[in-house]
Amino acid sequence: MESLPRLGLTVIAVSLTTGSGIAHAQSSVTLYGVVDAGLRHARGLESNNSGSAGSATALNSGIDTTSRLGFRGNEDLGGGLKAIFNLESGVNVDTGGMSNAAKQFDRASWVGLQGGWGSLTLGRQTTLLADAVSAVDPLGSRYAGFNPNIGTAALSAHRLGGEYGPAGATTGAYRLDNSIKYVGRFGDFSVRGMHALGEQGASQSKLSSSGLGATYQAGSYNAAVAYTEFKNANGLTLKGYVGGVGAKLGNGKLSITYGSHKAQTSVTATTRNNTFGVGGAMPLTGSLDLVAAYYRVDRSRSGAADDGFGRLIAFLEYKLSRRTLAYAEVDHTSWKNGYQGPGLKSHGTGVSVGVKHVF
Repeated sequence: MESLPRLGLTVIAVSLTTGSGIAHAQSSVTLYGVVDAGLRHARGLESNNSGSAGSATALNSGIDTTSRLGFRGNEDLGGGLKAIFNLESGVNVDTGGMSNAAKQFDRASWVGLQGGWGSLTLGRQTTLLADAVSAVDPLGSRYAGFNPNIGTAALSAHRLGGEYGPAGATTGAYRLDNSIKYVGRFGDFSVRGMHALGEQGASQSKLSSSGLGATYQAGSYNAAVAYTEFKNANGLTLKGYVGGVGAKLGNGKLSITYGSHKAQTSVTATTRNNTFGVGGAMPLTGSLDLVAAYYRVDRSRSGAADDGFGRLIAFLEYKLSRRTLAYAEVDHTSWKNGYQGPGLKSHGTGVSVGVKHVF
């Protein structure tokens, strides 16, 4: 069964590549991707970066940047109107498998229209929380599976084990199925609105999601903010917001972010998660860059002691060419009040080395 999705990707890739060679001048289709793999050793962390009583060594995919394969394109319809689309699949470079066996295009699957009024797209798309975080995250969304800002935007930091909004998963909601998204650009500002249909016959609100967001970019400064409300299958609510600012300082960049969620886990119980991040990037030479960030996560739950963790992550990236770089990464996590789980180490440290190619 596993061969069928891979065969599907191959057929699509050949078809689009062949078609793009004879396409009209006003249409375009682009095949793109990221191939990233690295060797990682960690103490106090499992290979999946959860807490551990021992150590682990693993070959991982997407340490610096999540590995992916995608297709995007547009067609000029005249009068300033374009048709646009994006299909993107996560790839596990270490095994050759797809990141999500249940969804061939788990990272993006949408189509829409774009004009002077903005864009309107339909399908599986990133949430507005994710859009805001990606614009201001101090690490530039590096190490997505370990980055607390990404965990906040994806709701996975709550460890609730339930689906909020039509995410198609109980482990997070960085992207939502059945969604309608509007993006309008007005000078230095962009505004966003998004609604995802729960498609539950008994209730229109269950598993649905709605949100608003805005970004600002002018000269050396940028900012982003977003608010989204999610419902689970029982109609319980999770409210989340994220925001951040960034500034270029000489050749470097500094970013500060804050995000918060409050989730109903039952009619009488809640979980709140707050995440603060600060860091940035600095070129050390023409080919060598340092990117580092510190994150603080604090969690409070009904009937349980407050807990959380602090995490420092740093990357050294050496450009081998315009498309290829080698990197080294180091991180340290300090858990608070048993957040990592009973019997596990109170600290975790990891080091990674890898290669990333972009096409």
